[in-house]
Amino acid sequence: MNPANYSIISFPFLGLELNPPRSLSIGPVEIHYYGLLIALGLLLSVVYGMKRCHCAGLTEDDTLDGVLWVTPIAIICARIYYCVFSWDSYRDDPISVLYIWNGGIALYGSVIGIVIGVSIFCKIKKVNLPALLDLVLGHILIGQCIGRWGNFFNREAFGAATDSFFRMGLFNTVTGEFEYYHPTFLYESVWNLIGFLILNYCYPRRKYNGQIALGYLAWYGLGRSWIEGLRVDSLYWGSIRVSQALAIVTCLAAAAILVWQHFRPHDPAKLMN
Repeated sequence: MNPANYSIISFPFLGLELNPPRSLSIGPVEIHYYGLLIALGLLLSVVYGMKRCHCAGLTEDDTLDGVLWVTPIAIICARIYYCVFSWDSYRDDPISVLYIWNGGIALYGSVIGIVIGVSIFCKIKKVNLPALLDLVLGHILIGQCIGRWGNFFNREAFGAATDSFFRMGLFNTVTGEFEYYHPTFLYESVWNLIGFLILNYCYPRRKYNGQIALGYLAWYGLGRSWIEGLRVDSLYWGSIRVSQALAIVTCLAAAAILVWQHFRPHDPAKLMN
């Protein structure tokens, strides 16, 4: 194969062959599409969240303050999560843990960081935590939907080899052959979009504070639990896929609480809206 074709991405079922660049240059500055799409996803999440910030007792200025608080914590936790479960890559040069520009963040780590950051923010602003988690987690799926396309530009986060209808073709530099894989980034992006639409439909119909946040944990956990099982780049703890195990636990726990709450009476006066 011509070396110029090594970076082609094909989707035979759509009749597409694409060769997207990994970055764009503006003068001396190189901007990677991975980071650009994550930033765009964050921006969309914030825009949607600001439309309903009053439901958590916040103003738009409060919301922007919260973004400035929570975002660095989410990034730090995403990096810690990744490095802890791929420590062999950093053991010989621990300072490289700080080289985040070389890649290596985990989405589940960012979710943990968001929950920690939101909890701290609620203490400072004296805001109802479940209500604010409804707001944040109810809109974060649109950011995750967009951000996953950064994996497309990086040719990463794909699954095992397959000949399924949805297969994605990539050049395998190890075998020197063009091979087909599960486009797991696409599966997750579509799953997140559907979840975003469902949760936003349910948001004004929620019965208690925290219901949408539980819905997020159940929905995202359900999808991630099977999509992670298809991936070839999972983070492991021994023989356990860490993110898959976490997805299963959070999904089951959130679903159990949702069922339990469904059969309990709820005082409409306590609902933040």
